[in-house]
Amino acid sequence: MIRVWFNHWFSTSYWLIELMKKDLEEQIYVIGSNRQRDSVIQKVCDEWYEDSAAEGDAYIQDCLDFCIQHAVDVFVPRHKMVEIGKQRSRFEAIGVKVLLDAYETIHLLNDKAATYHFLEDEEQIPIPEYCVVNTLNQFQMSYHDMRNRYERLCMKFVCDEGGRSFRKIIEEVDKLKRLRCYQGATITYDEVVRILESYETFEDIIIMPYLSENEISVDCLNTAQGLIAIPRVKQAARHEQIVYDEAILSMTKKIIDKTNLQFPCNIQYRMEKGIPYLLEVNTRMSGGLQLSCLASGVNIPNIALNKLLGKTVSWKLDKTQKVVSYIEMPQMIR
Repeated sequence: MIRVWFNHWFSTSYWLIELMKKDLEEQIYVIGSNRQRDSVIQKVCDEWYEDSAAEGDAYIQDCLDFCIQHAVDVFVPRHKMVEIGKQRSRFEAIGVKVLLDAYETIHLLNDKAATYHFLEDEEQIPIPEYCVVNTLNQFQMSYHDMRNRYERLCMKFVCDEGGRSFRKIIEEVDKLKRLRCYQGATITYDEVVRILESYETFEDIIIMPYLSENEISVDCLNTAQGLIAIPRVKQAARHEQIVYDEAILSMTKKIIDKTNLQFPCNIQYRMEKGIPYLLEVNTRMSGGLQLSCLASGVNIPNIALNKLLGKTVSWKLDKTQKVVSYIEMPQMIR
């Protein structure tokens, strides 16, 4: 039996855990923890605990203690991934394998601007124009300079997860209409200025053109048999189209080779005037990975787990173009 711990993952990891447990040779026993007491993930876990609220090295120590107390064999971190990656040797010293790429790699790719800089000399990997700012004056100058060339701009912190800080910047707005409608991830230029003027400096923010066409999310895993790469074109509704576009696959292979990523990752592109621009590289399983696995017939979470354990699982990718979607599934928590 292999005891696997998932710490503070998002709700759709329910399906990733279910996929990982589908093993032909081993019983996969999953321990879950989360800061949300009623997270639905607990319904697919064999044990369930509240995740530590500690910060810094105290959180790392809590993780180490948790691994010892619960006889964890494999740790699959999402919360504090970079910090845990830096301390990987401490987990290995107590016999715990960590499903995570090298610290240097995840540290680099966690920074959007550093990622662009690292890849911008690679041919055939279009990088959008961008500027990094950390003062109000820099923001205003960069915004107005780029606004001369692009119809609309967007912004986010260079170190972000899941697009939480992403904002599309708008200049004029019908204030009454804004009260009536869901405003989504939009913010006016004046609102940004009012917020930033309160700070002498702030964490690095990246400003870039807003790319308005389809987003393409590619779920990847490097294996001895070759690279698994499954592109999902995100549509306006919940359905996503699986399209094995050669240009996207070629760009993805170049990025994987350049970064030497070995475990599940997700590379996101955004189309603009027919050109796929790189958005970001996420060094973890994506929230929609289960859709890719369903469409392709390839179980990435389980293959990755076995790879970490030194075992090879063969796979065959169904490259048929498909459309996948999802529905809500009610669960009684308590």
